[in-house]
Amino acid sequence: MRPRLQLLSTDLLERIVDEALDLLATLGVKVQNDNAVALLADHGATVDRESGRVTLPGSLVTEAISKAPSGFALYDCLGEQTHDLSGDRVHFTPGSSGITVLDAGTSEMRTPVTGDLVRFTKLTSRMEHIEAQSTAFICSDVPEAIQDSYRLFLCLLYCEKPVVTGAFTIESYALMRDLQLAVRGSAAALREKPLTIFSACPTAPLKWSDVTAQNLLDCAADSVPIEFVSMPLSGFMGPVTIVGSLVQHTAETLSGVVLSQLANPGCPVLYGGSPAAFDIRYETTPMGAVETQMIDCAYSEIGKHLGIPTQAYIGLSDAKALDAQAGLETSMGATLAALTGINSISGPGMLDFESCVSPEKLVVDNEICGMTQRMIRGIEPRDDFPAQPLFEEMLRDGHVLIADHTRKHLRSEHYFPGPVIERANLSRWQAEGKTTLGERAHREVLRHLEEYEPSRVSDDVKRDLVELMTEEARRHGLDRLPDRESQEVPAR
Repeated sequence: MRPRLQLLSTDLLERIVDEALDLLATLGVKVQNDNAVALLADHGATVDRESGRVTLPGSLVTEAISKAPSGFALYDCLGEQTHDLSGDRVHFTPGSSGITVLDAGTSEMRTPVTGDLVRFTKLTSRMEHIEAQSTAFICSDVPEAIQDSYRLFLCLLYCEKPVVTGAFTIESYALMRDLQLAVRGSAAALREKPLTIFSACPTAPLKWSDVTAQNLLDCAADSVPIEFVSMPLSGFMGPVTIVGSLVQHTAETLSGVVLSQLANPGCPVLYGGSPAAFDIRYETTPMGAVETQMIDCAYSEIGKHLGIPTQAYIGLSDAKALDAQAGLETSMGATLAALTGINSISGPGMLDFESCVSPEKLVVDNEICGMTQRMIRGIEPRDDFPAQPLFEEMLRDGHVLIADHTRKHLRSEHYFPGPVIERANLSRWQAEGKTTLGERAHREVLRHLEEYEPSRVSDDVKRDLVELMTEEARRHGLDRLPDRESQEVPAR
């Protein structure tokens, strides 16, 4: 039996949805993109030109919900399926858009450059329990105008896994689409086998900016999967209560569902988010707060109730180092998310309120992901009945270490983490150098980078990717792309 978590009663869940529908029909959402406003108006929404707010009748919202797929698949750069985003199936991906990297050599956060993202992408390719990659860093050594596409370019060049990404400008999308087309070969092939998921983030409260609305419409037109990332901040840019924040999240997310399904009925979407329980003491947005995790799990229940696959930024930490807090918040979030059945869990590798990425944390989090995946497989009998013969053998031999039953089920029943997790006895740990978690994690980072094998994408495709990115860089005043391989791995 698969273990499950449920936070909302059916009555409360349905009341939250009803309240959100009422908000959309009365207060509506502010939409700052002319194309989106026109599309909504053409399908029965009421537009207040003076305020820019658009009210959505309930029938428009419910029809859009009915058209959104109940699941979809993702495929890697080679065209092999990696994800089934439906039901309670769980997949992990690193957090994205970090503005700092935790340097293992100095233990300080610094601004990332090309080499950091290349190394992180290579590392992600080797993480067994993390099925997707993300555009994890914003590289500071290229012009701002190409930072979105450059991140995707590096991911597609160095790792075969599908990519969770997004754009901060309208203009970035065209090249990001072309980079995907270079890998897939045609628009039809990309529609058939999606390679990326794009984030589309409404602005709290109840607003779609020009950029995010246009990104949403562009993705929908090309059938590129979209994850809606609503971000109410409880007690600041959202009601202080969890229920109130869920009403806001539901309204903002459903407005995105409407836009996507009007633009392209059947466009694959994820009912996602990155809300936070605002900590008024420090004026911060703690992603590791238990209330944040409760909101994430609860809105996932709502998404599943509506028949839409789900996503959340959860399984990450607000800590500033790879310490006990990082482990506590990450493992608690990942466990709750897996028990809820959130389909796409974004967060491994992240620290400091979604702003810092740590390669060392990624290898630790990979083990957390493996443990949670084992947990949700649940408990079931494996040749355990009748029990008497096995116990007779144990009493006769004094152990069952080499019993047929042990050899048959050991690897499937038990999850054995890698060397980053310390399981040796005290004397062995002492003999092997009394290593800390951080030391073991850094050692694993170095090992994985040493054993990295290049992406099997064809050389022709890689040349096409480089040519597309080089041309775009020149258009924005960069004569040549940064050297991707020469920057050294931080020492420890």
